[in-house]
Amino acid sequence: MLERAAEQGVPAPLLQAVGISKRFGDLLANDAIDLDLWPAEIHALLGENGAGKSTLVKIIYGLIQPSAGELRWMGRPVVLDGPAQARALGVGMVFQHFSLFENLTVAENVVLGLPPTESFAAVSARLAELSRAYGLPLDPKREVWRLSVGERQRIEIVRALMQNPKLLILDEPTAVLTPQEADRLFETLERLKGEGRAILYISHKLEEVKRLCDTATILRLGRKVATCDPRRETAASLARMMVGGEIGEVKSGAGRSAAGARLIVRDLSLEPDDPHGVRLDRVSLEVRGGEILGVAGVAGNGQDELFAALSGERLVDADAIHIDHRAVGNLSVNDRRRLGAAFVPEERLGHATAPRMSLSDNALLTGHAVTDMVRHGFINRAATLASVDRTTKTFDVRKSKRDPEAVSLSGGNLQKFVVGREILREPGILVVSQPTWGVDAGAAATVRQALLDLAARGAAVLVISQDLDELEEIADRIAVMFEGRMSAPLAAAQADRETIGLLMGGSSLKPREAAHAGA
Repeated sequence: MLERAAEQGVPAPLLQAVGISKRFGDLLANDAIDLDLWPAEIHALLGENGAGKSTLVKIIYGLIQPSAGELRWMGRPVVLDGPAQARALGVGMVFQHFSLFENLTVAENVVLGLPPTESFAAVSARLAELSRAYGLPLDPKREVWRLSVGERQRIEIVRALMQNPKLLILDEPTAVLTPQEADRLFETLERLKGEGRAILYISHKLEEVKRLCDTATILRLGRKVATCDPRRETAASLARMMVGGEIGEVKSGAGRSAAGARLIVRDLSLEPDDPHGVRLDRVSLEVRGGEILGVAGVAGNGQDELFAALSGERLVDADAIHIDHRAVGNLSVNDRRRLGAAFVPEERLGHATAPRMSLSDNALLTGHAVTDMVRHGFINRAATLASVDRTTKTFDVRKSKRDPEAVSLSGGNLQKFVVGREILREPGILVVSQPTWGVDAGAAATVRQALLDLAARGAAVLVISQDLDELEEIADRIAVMFEGRMSAPLAAAQADRETIGLLMGGSSLKPREAAHAGA
């Protein structure tokens, strides 16, 4: 520690967590954790879903109080009574789940998080300048509901930077970013590090941790099990430290025989319901039983509109979409579920689940039309709880009690619940958007294997994903969306990153022709 202090020119770490423990009833979420964060350092905090990462950073940000241990800021003990006190000290936090008011503008959302010391015009001007300077462009006047997920993430980051933090905590910051956006974020973080700020970086993407971070602390089951230089480790060795063993290898399911087309989309056009949305322009695709079709693309190129049309959230011409040879474009979500389809949207909190409702009630919301959860008009509570129990066991969903509110789960555990809830119904057709967003390596392997196994049982699976590694691992064919149009799908073996990258940028895609190239 003395060598490190001399190296940094400071007498102590910027922040120390000393023996931090936190208990929620019978659950010991943090168990005597020590953590040192230094200026001009990017420090990764790694662990499985439920390892205690979110609890620890909430303590550092003043959201919850530790049961034991203390925090030291520049060597002096501090007690943080709330986030306002943490921010005043110099701690900024960017959460995995956005905390934005959708009907307000970018500038209005930022102002709400700042002390009332500047005029609205001054804040807007500083916001625009700061976002440009750090390569995170934002229009202060745009309403949040009009923005892509990646743009919303920028708001959270810029809002934290507006407070000039000495320590910036980032929880899964690239989970919703494209590779290009992630690269720009890394440049921003390197600049912040060069300015002498400390960054605590939570991520399940181990290759980016190796690329970006100077130090890594690994938690497992609430305890610190290692601190290391991630650049000297492999992704596999980091994963082993996180889970305490080997990560199961995803079996590609090579040799699966594809049957006839079960999901068919023909000349699907759809005007956006958002003035800044993307118009779908004659999208065509087929997904056969027994295969996985991957849909790649930079966020905001029509993926959300495609999901809404396929799921029945937006109705279209009946003949534009067929499920098992039945025209369904004008049918509701529940009618499509009754025909054997299931859907997993990108936003797990607020779209896939109602945050303040229990897991069993959330299971009821999507399962009442196609399961025994409702009998003769009455809710079968035993069946809803049994559904939760089955999903919990099969997908290792970690939670504090049998049937908690959805919002109480960590992001990765909630994602496992949402994906598992749909897969365990054995749908004939599954449309899933960003299936492993924000889950650790072990959970991602579980989800991806479940998708492959579902396809092996004859289902047609369509996966919309910004994670090219994911699509390369599980997809049989890959198509790309660009400006509301769909490329002709490529066999996964032919879909190298350079080709996919060109298609994502529109460089080698003639969309109007490709959309009619068929499957």
